[in-house]
Amino acid sequence: MIARTGWLNYCIWEHSETVKQLYERRAALQEEEMTCAAQAAEWLAGRVQPGDTLLDAGCGSGYFFHSLAKRNIPAAYFGIDAAPSLVEIGRRILPRFGLPEENLQVLRFDDLDGAVDHVVCMNVLSNLDNYHRPLERFLKMARKTVVLRESCKEQGEYHYVVDKYLDDGVPLKVHVNAYPLAEVMDFIRSCGFDVTCEMDRRTQDQPENVIDHPHYWKFLMAVRRA
Repeated sequence: MIARTGWLNYCIWEHSETVKQLYERRAALQEEEMTCAAQAAEWLAGRVQPGDTLLDAGCGSGYFFHSLAKRNIPAAYFGIDAAPSLVEIGRRILPRFGLPEENLQVLRFDDLDGAVDHVVCMNVLSNLDNYHRPLERFLKMARKTVVLRESCKEQGEYHYVVDKYLDDGVPLKVHVNAYPLAEVMDFIRSCGFDVTCEMDRRTQDQPENVIDHPHYWKFLMAVRRA
């Protein structure tokens, strides 16, 4: 039999109650602000103008909205994520903090289109098979800036491993990639942006184990050329 349930059955983010509970607490402001969220918001603070739109690509439950609101950054926030259960958390909780539930949507990157002023994507592309197509989509959409936090190093590494931290009895695999930093930056420049690499404040250029595999977090800050 052919079924249409493949995405939900094989999406790791739909199979971790631990992640869902954490994202619920973050949406409800019951967890400390993530260092990467603070770093991204502080960089955006001087670049967002009133009326600008911002897309949080791979938003989880949309908790980055709090980092913008905390700093009075005047962006209209929109979040997308391919995991319906995570989006449902944000749609249930964030309206009490002022975000309309329709600003969070279940959407995969391949279906994404349109235009916004700013795109933020953190800790997502390193878990996909490759970065080119989604990053190209972000760069085509963004009128002003793109902010990325991803695992990058001098030489790329590509792994497809079992995520041992999922719910019991769910033996799913996930990509754990570290992309070649210079290559990613050249790709961004080829799409009409100037880009700088900033040290990740949390890890201070040291590898961080996530699901028992090293991640080499870097911030890439891209500004569209005039």
